[in-house]
Amino acid sequence: MAATKNKINLKNARVLISNDDGIHAPGIKLLEKVVKKLCRDVWVVAPESEQSATSHSLTLRRPLRIREISNRHFAVDGTPTDSVLLASREILKDNPPDLVLSGVNRGANLGEDVTYSGTVAAAMEATLLGIPSVAFSLVTDDRAAAKWATVEHWLPKVLKKLEKFSWPPSVLVNVNFPDRPAKSVTGIRVIPQGRRKIGGDLHENLDPRGVPYYWIGAQRDEVATRGENDLSVVNAGGIAVTPLSLEMTHTASIKTLKDIFPAD
Repeated sequence: MAATKNKINLKNARVLISNDDGIHAPGIKLLEKVVKKLCRDVWVVAPESEQSATSHSLTLRRPLRIREISNRHFAVDGTPTDSVLLASREILKDNPPDLVLSGVNRGANLGEDVTYSGTVAAAMEATLLGIPSVAFSLVTDDRAAAKWATVEHWLPKVLKKLEKFSWPPSVLVNVNFPDRPAKSVTGIRVIPQGRRKIGGDLHENLDPRGVPYYWIGAQRDEVATRGENDLSVVNAGGIAVTPLSLEMTHTASIKTLKDIFPAD
């Protein structure tokens, strides 16, 4: 194993790459290209087709199929969560990955985006399996070409820095690159998660039979928060690195609720 005392040695690590944009997406191809320069043992297991906004969805009501595309490249006809689970427990079961990298997503995963994101969900599944994981996303305007060169330049720097990180249990790292040329990026910032909610851009229309339908747009309603966060850092041209915890208990409310619900 290349993980020692919860740290990762990239050179000797077995790395699993997945995503939610699908195995043929440009972001995952770029991620593999970059990681192969740092790691010797790289595998790609990703959804057969796009699975954006599937969150941490697991397929339970039908069987899943794995299709080998080429050496160390497999497609799963399911979600990002399915892909990481099958990769770890079936494809690589005799020698599970030391590190899981998800992305690079075409589009931001900032603030509350992480609760919907299939990109982040792939990293979450790895974390639940006890594997250190990182989710990568690139902020981009759907009407413009994605600045993949920015990711190619900065992603190796982020990964090399993360070799120094002692991964706590139940923690994953979420990384967002700004929509800027590589030379204009202001640097890498470790920063808390901000607040924004998708659904502010809701469109109503009628289908050809006159029945109303609704289309959820891309607009997010941002919530003002004190201090800097992943949203403000990326908007200012920086790379946001945010540790996320799967421990969802709100500890501060435990005592209050115990007073409301005293033990019998």
